[in-house]
Amino acid sequence: MNEYLVAILLGIVEGITEFLPVSSTGHLILASELMGYDAAQWAVFNIAIQPGAILAIVVLYWRTFLAVGRGLLSWEANSVRFVRNLLIAFVPAVALGLLFNDQIEALLENAVIVAWALIAGGIGILVVERLARTKNVLGIAGVSFSQSVKIGLVQCIAMIPGVSRSGATIMGAMALGVDRRTAADFSFFLALPTLTGATVLQLFKHRDALTADSFGLIAVGFVVSFIVALAVVKAFLAVVTKHGFAPFAWYRIVAGTAALIWLSMR
Repeated sequence: MNEYLVAILLGIVEGITEFLPVSSTGHLILASELMGYDAAQWAVFNIAIQPGAILAIVVLYWRTFLAVGRGLLSWEANSVRFVRNLLIAFVPAVALGLLFNDQIEALLENAVIVAWALIAGGIGILVVERLARTKNVLGIAGVSFSQSVKIGLVQCIAMIPGVSRSGATIMGAMALGVDRRTAADFSFFLALPTLTGATVLQLFKHRDALTADSFGLIAVGFVVSFIVALAVVKAFLAVVTKHGFAPFAWYRIVAGTAALIWLSMR
């Protein structure tokens, strides 16, 4: 299969799955395996195209970014708390990502771990949906300091491919009492520093292996993931508002089980 076609297909997978609690990295690894490509070969590409989906959040929430930026200039309390909470939640990922980068990269080559993580994560979502006692929070600025720290720690579990960064942060926030919509928004905005940082780290670490062709592939995947994510985010919020996260949990369990069966038969 032509590599640029693969880049387009993986960009579509990234755009669809990045903000759904189903693990974009896990799906990219499984998609690479399904198409007969070595997951390790595409590992850097899979991480490098994630900011394409992140850019969709910047476009969709540009009014929020503008309001927060203006608020910071005048040191407005809500804007300060908004940025503070996201930075606090980002710190654990930075620390653990730098400490265990090699171990994390090794996991990116293991599709079996992805399959089991999909199943475990699906069960976890069902448990949180059933047991969490949430209350309305006044946006990201209304999340407390301690809640932000704990959400950041929970996000680190998503360093295991298949867990889902968005799933971990959303379910972690809900388990801490944050309502669904605020939990989803927190996850969306936290993705900006987290995934941008991961991409910069990976591109720097593997800079010697990057060629003009690899940058071309990354550019294609970036653009495709951006366009697809624009459509997916609003649809995701509509589904969550009406049906909660259970549909994604059951999807994870079915997909993980199917992946295990397929991998065992290879």
